[in-house]
Amino acid sequence: MEFDRRDPYPCYARAREAEGLTFVPELDAWLVARDADARAVLRDAETFSSAGAMRPEAMPGPEAIAVLEAVPSGRPVVLSADGDEHRRVREPLVRGLSPRRVAAVVPFVERRAAELVASFAGDGSVELMSRYARVLPGEVIGHLLGLDPADVPALVRGGYRAEALVFTPMEPDEQVAAAHEVAGMKRLLEVLVRSRGGDPGNDLTGEMIRAIEPYGTLISNLQNLLLAGHLTTTALIGTAVLHLLRDREQWELLCERPELAAAAVEEAARHDAPVQGFRRVATRPVTVAGTDLPAGAQVFVAFGAAGRDPDAHDRPDAFDITRPPARHLAFGHGAHACPGAQLAREQVRISLVTLAGELPGLRLAGPVETQPNLIHRSPEELLLTW
Repeated sequence: MEFDRRDPYPCYARAREAEGLTFVPELDAWLVARDADARAVLRDAETFSSAGAMRPEAMPGPEAIAVLEAVPSGRPVVLSADGDEHRRVREPLVRGLSPRRVAAVVPFVERRAAELVASFAGDGSVELMSRYARVLPGEVIGHLLGLDPADVPALVRGGYRAEALVFTPMEPDEQVAAAHEVAGMKRLLEVLVRSRGGDPGNDLTGEMIRAIEPYGTLISNLQNLLLAGHLTTTALIGTAVLHLLRDREQWELLCERPELAAAAVEEAARHDAPVQGFRRVATRPVTVAGTDLPAGAQVFVAFGAAGRDPDAHDRPDAFDITRPPARHLAFGHGAHACPGAQLAREQVRISLVTLAGELPGLRLAGPVETQPNLIHRSPEELLLTW
C-alpha cells in the first residue's frame, strides 16, 4: 500500500476499509486508522508503550551527535514516558497550562495577533506562515515560560532545526549546523533556569523546575514543551486558514459570524490533524481489530485517519464549520492527551477572528504545497492576497 506523506489520506481510507490492521512499509508500522481502534490503543498505555513515540526517520551523523551531547539534557520527556515517570513529568504541565492560566494569557494573544496582522495589513499580500503562523505561537509559549522576548526567535529556529534533524535527510555539514542551533536552544533554556536562582516562580517554568529539576530531566522537558507548544499550533493555524480559503463559502460565513471561529478550529483539527499520529510499541502479544500483534510490534496511531472515519463522523471528507461538535483525536486521547490543547485552540481561534475581522478579502494567491511531515502537517508556504 503506497503511502504519500504529503497526502496520506488515500492510504488512510484504504486502511480503514481493509480487514484488521494494515502494515505500511514506509512507516515500518501497523497503521491504526479507525477511530474506535485508535481510541482503544491510546487508552491502553500499559499494553502500548509511548517509548519511541516519535522515532527518528533520519539519524544524525556522529559529528552532529557530538555537538548535541555537549549539552546533555536527560530523559524521560513527557511525550515518550510511561507510567509513573510520565505522570511525574506531565503533572506540572497540566498545572502550568490550566484553564485559569490559559485565560490569563488570552489578552497577550489578542494583542500580539492584532499587532502582527497590522504589520502586513497595508501590504495587499503576505506569506502567512513566516509572517504570522510561525511567529505568534513561539511568542505565546515564550511568554508563558517567562523567556526574554529577544531570545524567542532563536528558540523557535532551534525547534524547527531539532525537528528537521531527525525527520529530514541532510548532508553532514548541514546536520552539524542544525545541531549547533539545537544546542544553542538548550543553552538558552539553561540560562532561563539559572536565572530563577532559589525562586522558581509561579509560572509554567516554575512549575516544571519544582517538579522535574530534582530528577535531572528539566532541560529536555522544557525543550519538548517549547517544540510542542509552538510547532503544533503553527501547523493548525496554517491548515485552518488554508481550508477556510479553499472553500469561499466557509470563509465568508466565518467573516459574517465570527462566533463560529471555535467550531472552525475543531473542524480544521478533525479534517486535517496538525499531528497526524504517534507511534506506540506493544509490550505484550495483543490483538487489535482482529490482527494479532507480537510483543515489540510497532503501530502508528493515525489521528488524521481517525478524523475522517465515516463510522465516527458524518460526511468525513467535507470541511464544514457548521458541523455539530464532534469528538476527534487531533489532540490525542487517554494518558497522553495534549495538556496544551486549550492553549492551542485559543491561539487559533483568536487568529481566525483577527484575520476575518481585519482582512475579510483574504484569498489564496497560488497553489499550496503541504510539508511531507506527519508530526507537524502544515503548508510549506501560504501566499495570500486581498
